[in-house]
Amino acid sequence: MNFIAGRNPIIEALKAGTLIEKIYIVRGTHGEPINTIRRLARMKNVPCAEVPQELLDQLFQNAQTQGVLAVIGEKKVLTVEEILEIGSKRNEKPFLVIFDEIEDPHNLGALIRSALCVGAHGGIVPKHHAASVSPTVAKTSAGASEHFPVAKVTNIATTIDELKAKNIWVVGTDPRAEKSFTELDYSMPLALVIGNEGRGIRRLVREKCDFLVKIPMAGKFDSFNASVAGALVMYEVYRKRHERLRQTEHDTKNGGQDGGTEKAETAEQNRENS
Repeated sequence: MNFIAGRNPIIEALKAGTLIEKIYIVRGTHGEPINTIRRLARMKNVPCAEVPQELLDQLFQNAQTQGVLAVIGEKKVLTVEEILEIGSKRNEKPFLVIFDEIEDPHNLGALIRSALCVGAHGGIVPKHHAASVSPTVAKTSAGASEHFPVAKVTNIATTIDELKAKNIWVVGTDPRAEKSFTELDYSMPLALVIGNEGRGIRRLVREKCDFLVKIPMAGKFDSFNASVAGALVMYEVYRKRHERLRQTEHDTKNGGQDGGTEKAETAEQNRENS
């Protein structure tokens, strides 16, 4: 049985239209978040039941529920093509995040939350040897996973080849890279690869990346936690893209250039600097 525990994750699941079969609320639990859950559940025709705490403890052991728990159906998994279509409909260049064997559901949840915050169109996870989008992921992401499209693929390396065939540039995070993550111009169509917590990006996946970037370190450790490193690089993508957008809008208002040529040129500049 799949479930989401916690007040904010359930509120976000209801807002996102997640398939929820039933919501259990511990008898005597009150507060504005609980009122919001009841209101949204009525709007979505989701049944709510008041139950004793002992019943939730018996049915869902070790779940930190905050007095409320939702039983859900399977999260809809999209294809990579469907995620690319999301960016196309927004008139934005593709921005995907590839999670290469992220095993800790807490890290995956934190990464998904960061990806959603910076406007990534979706994520790609392997079907095997990786954390799934589980209740722990939903809770860690504060419900962001219910809004973030995810595609599951059998082979990450093959998927990268398919993305490159669609003129999407692939950037991998690697502490051994020569280039800093701030040196790239991320305005081209992009897939960002974030590697496993201990091993990093796998060798074959690393070899298929167009660029490898690192986060310069000053301390005794040679790398950040995967979710922190991923958040830093994802925000740099957001910053560079919006910086470019603001410059284009400024040029247009002043009757100047249209923001420069499209970024096959940008990609070539990135390659020359790599």
